[in-house]
Amino acid sequence: MIPVLDFSMEDLKPGSDSWLERCRRVREALEEHGCFVAVYDKVCDELENGVFCSMKELFDLSPETKRRNTYEGSPLKGYVGQIPQIPLHQSMGIDEGTTLDGIQSFTHKMWPIGNHHFCKYIFEYAKVAEELDKMVGRMIFESYGVSEYYESYMRSTGYLLRLLAHTAPEEVEPQLGLVAHTDKSFTTILHQNHVNALMVETRNGVWIHVDFSSTNSFVVMAGDGLMAWSNDRIQSPNHKVVMNGNETRYSLGLFAFYKGILKVPEELIDEEHPMQYKPFDHLGLLNFTYSANMKAYCGV
Repeated sequence: MIPVLDFSMEDLKPGSDSWLERCRRVREALEEHGCFVAVYDKVCDELENGVFCSMKELFDLSPETKRRNTYEGSPLKGYVGQIPQIPLHQSMGIDEGTTLDGIQSFTHKMWPIGNHHFCKYIFEYAKVAEELDKMVGRMIFESYGVSEYYESYMRSTGYLLRLLAHTAPEEVEPQLGLVAHTDKSFTTILHQNHVNALMVETRNGVWIHVDFSSTNSFVVMAGDGLMAWSNDRIQSPNHKVVMNGNETRYSLGLFAFYKGILKVPEELIDEEHPMQYKPFDHLGLLNFTYSANMKAYCGV
């Protein structure tokens, strides 16, 4: 079972007993599973409905319109769809996806006359996910005794917001919606509608379903960047989407990327944990290849 951690407590403030206990449990969950389900009660019903209605409107646009979602030199940030191997999958990316400018720029590409409701709901959601990511990030740094590096990490961190749609399979049998992969990010925050389809591979190679269909549930997942930064104390888990049933799954992923050279803190290198990764350009990892192995990219 993937651990479920509550981040909605009013007394969850840095330095408090509940904060320190949550830091410990975050580290344990990431070291053991590479991910956990976070309960965070910042998404009201209006925002939830607004986000997923906006996403349906987005993915109902013509293929020609959706292909306007491009970022020069970064093909993996733009539109992905119409791929024979994963016909159920479509996704679109918003660079600087926690900023109003980034979301407005994307919206203008899709709707040249504008779309106020899309902007409003996606921006509000992105700020909630960013808030959760920053809280988890601070806890990770504190749990390893390197909290002094957290602020400089955050100052150089940017976000890619991906909006994903997986349509229901025509066949009765379950069908792959997204191939097994690890994320290239430092951390990823996932949220979805009521359609469960995410599967995560455990350390012993067993694939398990993850239920995070309630309004206030998110999945926090370690990416390859965090795996390298932690010097392999944390593993980025393999995960995939397997569709079943007759409903479309809409989901959002907020991916944190360090804009610069990411390196293992000296405090995380010792005899038991010799350095596993050379300093590396985190954004460069996105363009290395989609299936790049971290060891091939920056392993010692």
